[in-house]
Amino acid sequence: MTHFLEGELSPAERDPQTARFRVIPVPLERTVSYGAGTAGGPDAILEASVELERLFRGAEPCGQGIATEASVDCSGPLPQVMEAIAARTEAALKSGAIPVTLGGEHGLSYGAVRGVARALGRPLGIVQIDAHADLRKAYQNERHSHASVMQLLAEEEGIRIAQFGVRALCAEEVARRATCNVFYRDAEELVTQNIQSVDLPDDFPKDIYISIDVDGLDPSILPATGTPVPGGLGYYQALNLCRHALTGRHLVGCDIVELAPNAHSTVSNFTTAQITYALMSLAD
Repeated sequence: MTHFLEGELSPAERDPQTARFRVIPVPLERTVSYGAGTAGGPDAILEASVELERLFRGAEPCGQGIATEASVDCSGPLPQVMEAIAARTEAALKSGAIPVTLGGEHGLSYGAVRGVARALGRPLGIVQIDAHADLRKAYQNERHSHASVMQLLAEEEGIRIAQFGVRALCAEEVARRATCNVFYRDAEELVTQNIQSVDLPDDFPKDIYISIDVDGLDPSILPATGTPVPGGLGYYQALNLCRHALTGRHLVGCDIVELAPNAHSTVSNFTTAQITYALMSLAD
């Protein structure tokens, strides 16, 4: 198994007992609806991370320690898989680490966020970078679909959500944004006006979980994803939105999902690995 940033970390920096970050690979691919390949996402991210530099924006987040765990077993019924994911993220947070979950399809966020919420025991907010709202009641008759994950978290778990970069959604999701009090700034506004920061509502929770579906970025930057919708966010723009959202708040977990590696190009793999490391740099 390849470890995140392998070759750059000392044995002490890879120690799971003391590492600030626990990388949890989740090769889930059960409900993809267009392009396929998300099961290969975690391994591709880990392999690309070997080429990253320790230094990012003048700091070395890896100096706080990054432990890479074995992959979550994604066989069996989806509710069982979600509980296995939740157990991992809950254990990570209870140990004092920040879980960094690598996907895999976006449906995994239901398990990952539930585990973090259980460990916290207090209000949690999600900052979601995504081309899609993922607020359908079900998709293709599957409640744990990648297209339903935020609906489950909002309506069944009562978790507040802030969405950035959405540019493909249905009427059902527009209505659910209102009923679930979802905060959002969609891609057309953000991109055409070059908006780099958006203030979250004052009553938004102080503990933040960031979920980045890589299709939130424009396909010209990150093409290797199942549904590459045009008009997406820029690399720095996405990171700046996340950074600003954490102003006065704390990162308690994150996931990076929907990378579908392309055998003919590694640019998306490397970009996703860099985004993963950039998220670690946002932890206070």
